Amino acid sequence: MKLGLNVGYWQRDPDDQTETVLAAERLGYHAVFTAEAYGSDAFTPLAWYAARTSRIRLGTAVAQMSARTPAATAMHALTLDALSGGRMILGIGASGPQVVEGWYGVPFPKPLARTREYLDVMRQVWRREEPVTSGGPHYPLPYPGGTGLGKPLKSIVHPVRPEIPVYLGAEGPKNIALAAEATQGWLPLFVDPTRIDALFGESLAGRPADFEIAATVTTIVTDDLAAALEFAKIPLAFYIGGMGAKDRNFHLDLIGRLGYAEQAARVQELFLAGRRDEAVRAVPDELADSISLLGPIGRIKERLDLWRNSPVTTLLVAGVRDEPTLRAVRDLVLG
Repeated sequence: MKLGLNVGYWQRDPDDQTETVLAAERLGYHAVFTAEAYGSDAFTPLAWYAARTSRIRLGTAVAQMSARTPAATAMHALTLDALSGGRMILGIGASGPQVVEGWYGVPFPKPLARTREYLDVMRQVWRREEPVTSGGPHYPLPYPGGTGLGKPLKSIVHPVRPEIPVYLGAEGPKNIALAAEATQGWLPLFVDPTRIDALFGESLAGRPADFEIAATVTTIVTDDLAAALEFAKIPLAFYIGGMGAKDRNFHLDLIGRLGYAEQAARVQELFLAGRRDEAVRAVPDELADSISLLGPIGRIKERLDLWRNSPVTTLLVAGVRDEPTLRAVRDLVLG
């Protein structure tokens, strides 16, 4: 199992984690991943870290598709791939209707079909075999209408690699199946390693042998397990309650599939009522513990066996910033 770092996105204030990323590279971590919601973007911090590192791979987990056209995302990826010497891993995701329509101002319907078109356009850009065209309804190229002067174009830059690895952030069974069929990896956000085969085995059945499953795992090394659980519940409450509409929240649906539908509905109710501290407390301890690595280092060592025995290929540690803890986790995972 490979080991990576997920530094997430900025919350409230700018958050330069260069020292953490440099420490991870020194310690042999495989990759660092950045994210975006509706504040800081995923590519700018990644470029910042790329300029200060030389070996660690650089990933987005995830870049939101609706934030950019597929050609624009392909340009971001090929540029960063070139400047970093071929270290780019492009993680993309459809996000949800609340962000897509409320923040980016574009329609959300048919995310699977949109993803297929998105992938096709990006790969045409990178392969540079001929001018890029697309006949799909979501990202038609050239654009039908307008001035009528649009024409198919080919990237003026020769990419360092004609195939940049693409991972898909996915939570629903059909979207996960699409990741296994059409991309090089899956980026699960909240996942219980003991339930992957039971819940998603059918979706993952057709994946190739080298398919990556890079799971983000909140990791808190402390002797105070109760405090770690409380901290791990905060992002869960936020995603269950606030990262989606009341009647359409993919994170809420996922938690339901994990066996906590009733509790998740209560968390959402409290969060939307503005009772956020209560929403955090309403997240079940068992849920937070099952998808995280929490507590003393000995306990984390024992619970790592659950991840090693799962289909996960890369553990993306989230929440660790200091080098001693990064080293301790590295020693447990890599030996």
